[in-house]
Amino acid sequence: MDPSVDPLEFQVWPRNARRNSSGALAIAGVDIRTLIEQHGSPLFILDEQDVRTRAREYASAYSQAQVGQPGIVYFAAKAFISVAIARWVTEEGLGIDVASGGELEVAIRAGVPGDRLLMHGNNKSLAEIHRAVEYGVARIVIDSFEEIARVASVAAELGVVQKVLIRATVGVEAHTHEFIATAHEDQKFGLSGATGEVEEAVRRIVKLPALHLVGLHSHIGSQIFDSSGFEVAAARVVALAHLLQVNHGVTISELNLGGGMGIAYLPDDDPLSVQAMADQICGLVAKACGEMGLPLPALSFEPGRAIIGPGGITVYEVGTVKPIHMDRGVRTYVSVDGGMSDNIRTALYGANYTVALASRLSTAEPILCRVVGKHCESGDIVVRDCWLPGDIVPGDLIAVAATGAYCRSMASNYNQLPKPAVVSVSDSLSTTVLRRETMNDLLSLDPFA
Repeated sequence: MDPSVDPLEFQVWPRNARRNSSGALAIAGVDIRTLIEQHGSPLFILDEQDVRTRAREYASAYSQAQVGQPGIVYFAAKAFISVAIARWVTEEGLGIDVASGGELEVAIRAGVPGDRLLMHGNNKSLAEIHRAVEYGVARIVIDSFEEIARVASVAAELGVVQKVLIRATVGVEAHTHEFIATAHEDQKFGLSGATGEVEEAVRRIVKLPALHLVGLHSHIGSQIFDSSGFEVAAARVVALAHLLQVNHGVTISELNLGGGMGIAYLPDDDPLSVQAMADQICGLVAKACGEMGLPLPALSFEPGRAIIGPGGITVYEVGTVKPIHMDRGVRTYVSVDGGMSDNIRTALYGANYTVALASRLSTAEPILCRVVGKHCESGDIVVRDCWLPGDIVPGDLIAVAATGAYCRSMASNYNQLPKPAVVSVSDSLSTTVLRRETMNDLLSLDPFA
């Protein structure tokens, strides 16, 4: 990244992010300094129209790209979910993929119909399954042999026939421009297609009148920038569908190819457009089905990060600025009032982010910085290497781009820090999505406090 360029010029920020006339960052016409005054720091800010637009784009692109009956595009709730977010994405044409009873309950509270929901999880409890079947969740993804019996038992008890998919591992792992097409079976999710586990699951399911097998599910990775990994995965999952038809007389009417579509965190990141990725993936499935002589199934997808990630930022207040002299020069440590409790991805995955001075515009020479949190951990890093203006001082506000996904949803109370608020902005107005936690919230769990 060119340190002489204002980071806010890069295309990694929400679509309605601009510097205003006073040099401060504004989202949808709302000055972030005003939001910090109202809600405190750190603060998650979501550009509502950005999120809604991306949801519409996904619903439209994957519908247009399919030749046969289109499946549902589900928003992956694990990226970040709240009642407001659930309503946004369903109003824009998406379903929701939930991976726990908690995520399911948020969707229910938001009024999302059961026929727009799909449930994941490698260890669903009986209580979670019961709630899902009772509410009328359209699809439950089977992840183990034990789960076949659990779902069938609950469905029979409630007198319904539950539609299910089998999560199949097909030996493909993909992450950001790279994929591994090997026997990647050493993971907790799914049943192996290569070793016959999927076939055995089919044998068991078709014998149970309370279950209706409608399809296969395959998820190959995350932060995927092109369709190369999907090419191998599509061929293998279609071959598996062909095997099930030939050996068991089972027609797979639905394929769910998961999510994992990548977003730009850094200026050089260049993921495919939504429509281009949709056209390529759907084309790959159509080609594979044609070669196998199979009718085209409905295709479903589960983007999460790609919808909520780009429209979110985190704003922090600078507390300490500490130059550290090294053999190679000086690196300045910029400490902020949050850290790994609101963004664990840097510590957990080595994630990289774009960061900018957001409360004012500076013409000072950039300096090499590391943005760190306030937690009692040396690995508490928000942005490992970045350039910030050399006149950065305590009290300045800095913003980190593309934090809408997997930041608030993975947040913790480490060191007893309350979780930040989440606010949305649209048409120069702000709305509280989740209020800031307080120390009273945390201490309310302690019977001795």
